[in-house]
Amino acid sequence: MLEELKQLKQEIMEKCDQVSTTKELNEIRVEYLGKKGPIQAMSSKMGSLSIEEKKEFGRSLNTLKTEINERLETKKQELEQKELEERLQKETIDITLPSTELTVGGVHPITQIINQVEELFVSMGYDVVEGPEVELDLYNFELLNLPKGHPARDSQDSFYITDEVLLRTQTSPVQARTMEANKEKKPIRVICPGKTYRRDNDDATHSHQFHQIEGLVVDENISLADLKGTLEILAKTMFGEDREIRLRPSFFPFTEPSLEVDVSCFKCGGKGCSLCKGTGWIEILGSGMVHPNVLRDNGYDPEKYTGFAFGVGPERIAMLKYGITDIRDFYTNDLRFLNDFNRVEGGE
Repeated sequence: MLEELKQLKQEIMEKCDQVSTTKELNEIRVEYLGKKGPIQAMSSKMGSLSIEEKKEFGRSLNTLKTEINERLETKKQELEQKELEERLQKETIDITLPSTELTVGGVHPITQIINQVEELFVSMGYDVVEGPEVELDLYNFELLNLPKGHPARDSQDSFYITDEVLLRTQTSPVQARTMEANKEKKPIRVICPGKTYRRDNDDATHSHQFHQIEGLVVDENISLADLKGTLEILAKTMFGEDREIRLRPSFFPFTEPSLEVDVSCFKCGGKGCSLCKGTGWIEILGSGMVHPNVLRDNGYDPEKYTGFAFGVGPERIAMLKYGITDIRDFYTNDLRFLNDFNRVEGGE
C-alpha cells in the first residue's frame, strides 16, 4: 500500500505540472482529495492492517496529503499570478491617446441665482420656506389684502382652476401660510423662492411661467431702515460692492408704504448708458412695509408688530447680471446658451 501512495503522489504531481488554469487545478483537488477520491479510498483500507502497519501507513498518508495540498497551493499562486499578468496585458491603456469628451451638465442660471440668494439670506439668519404652486385664492389674494373684486387682481391675470383654486401668481401666499402657521406669533424671518404663473404673452421680457424670491420679516420695532439695509446687502452681493440703491414710492396692496428699488447701473457706474436708459439706475425689485391689514388678517397685532417684505425675480437678476436679452433663453433648453453661461460662471 505504501507503493500505491508513492505512485499516487507521482501521478498527482505530474498532473499539477500539466495544468494551465486555476479551474483545472481545482478539478484535480476535487478528484484526488474529495470524498470519492483515491486518497479517501485508501484511508478506508486501513481497517485490514495491523496496528503497526496502521501507524506507518497513517503517517505516510498524512504526509502525502500535506505535500499534495502544499503543491496545489503553490501551483494555484503561480497560475493566479500568470492570469493576472495576462489580464493586465490585455487591459493596458495607452495614456497618450486623446480622451473621449464627455458632455456634462451644469447648474441652470436661474438655479444659480436662487442658490446665491438663499445662501446670502441663510447667512443672515433667514429660513427658506416653500409652498404649493396650486394655491387657494384665500392665500394668494384675500389674506394679502386683495379681496374679491380688487382691481389689482386684474394686473396679475391668473390661471384659475376653479373659482377658489389657481396657479399661484406670486410666492407671497407662502408668507401668508407662514404667518398663519406661526400659532405663537413669534418673529418671522423667511425667504420664499419658487415658480409662479400669470397669463402673460411670452416675448423677450415676459413669460407665463417665471420665478420669484420673496422675503418677509415680522417682529417688534421693524422699520424702513431695516428694509433698506437688507436690500443694500442684497444689491451689493448680486451686482457688486460698489452698487448703491434708491427707493421710490409705489403701490402694492400688501405693503404700506410701498417702494420700488433701483440699483446704480453696474455697466456705466451711474453715468448713463443704454442698459439704464440714460438714467444711471436700474429697477430690480418691489418692496415695502407689511400692510397692517395683512398682519391683522394673519393673526398679528399691527399695534405691536411691524414688518417688511420684498420680491425679486431671479430671471431679471440673471438678465441684468449676465447681459441676457431674451427671457425665453432660460426655458428653451438650448445647450449652446447653457454651455456659454456655465463657462462664464465656471460651472458649479
